[in-house]
Amino acid sequence: MDASFHGIYGNPPPALLAVPRDAVQFSPLMVGTAALEDQPLASLQSITILAPPGTLERRYVLAAALQALAPGSTLTALALKDKGGNRIAAELTAFDCDVAEESRSHYRICTTQRPALLQGIEAALAEGSPQQYPAHGLWTQPGIFSWDRIDAGSALLLQHLPKFTGRGADLGCGLGMLASAALTSTSVESITLVDTDRRAVAMAKRNITDPRAAFLWTDVRQHLPLTALDFIVMNPPFHDAGMEDQTLGQTFITRAAALLKTGGKCWLTANRHLPYEALLAQHFTRHELVAQADGFKIYAAEK
Repeated sequence: MDASFHGIYGNPPPALLAVPRDAVQFSPLMVGTAALEDQPLASLQSITILAPPGTLERRYVLAAALQALAPGSTLTALALKDKGGNRIAAELTAFDCDVAEESRSHYRICTTQRPALLQGIEAALAEGSPQQYPAHGLWTQPGIFSWDRIDAGSALLLQHLPKFTGRGADLGCGLGMLASAALTSTSVESITLVDTDRRAVAMAKRNITDPRAAFLWTDVRQHLPLTALDFIVMNPPFHDAGMEDQTLGQTFITRAAALLKTGGKCWLTANRHLPYEALLAQHFTRHELVAQADGFKIYAAEK
């Protein structure tokens, strides 16, 4: 592939940067996109990156982009100053890049041309790559939700899950912890793990080798090829692009109700401040507050 290929990672504010219309999206949070780390060396003419806030993830993305760029080609990376933007210039400089930096609308915007020789990208790629994390023993990758720990909401839900039967789904599966717990029941026929993060689905596949598990990289807000399920487990997200968005969790609840058969059960965890009770009452015949602890609440709802 010649270096006439433009890339984009994430959705940079169009008012700040113009991106070629034919640019290929690489964000793992957008269904159907290509993987930046899999691109051939020197295959990109340019790339624009809305840099992730996490340090390991951000350095990994920058390193993968530089590796895919042809020497002399342009990399532009930006982020809000308090979301990693203040660190981008130093991180690119550490890769032996000559960086031009400007500040606009609370963003730091860094531009560089890929040098002929790069320094230090191997360490950045290794630190941000899939890894089996010692804290929980699961395959994971920086950037996935709760990548280096079992989050408190899921931990609480895991303490209260019943033994399921029949066909189910784990919506927003992450690393697959909830689905793995559901599969301890021999009465479970199948469970489909769904997530909008390509990396999460890939790691869940490594963590769960049970043949009853299926995996789906898609957005729960879109159509799902599932119907008449017996059970659903989920830890619904309530942030989008770093900002709280309660409609996300609400959509998960309405989607779960639509996917369950009459009498099917949904078990979910939520932050204590999120007002899901009225929505549960609207879409389920009954619901029960099972537990509250550590700022989270556990609900069991029946269709």
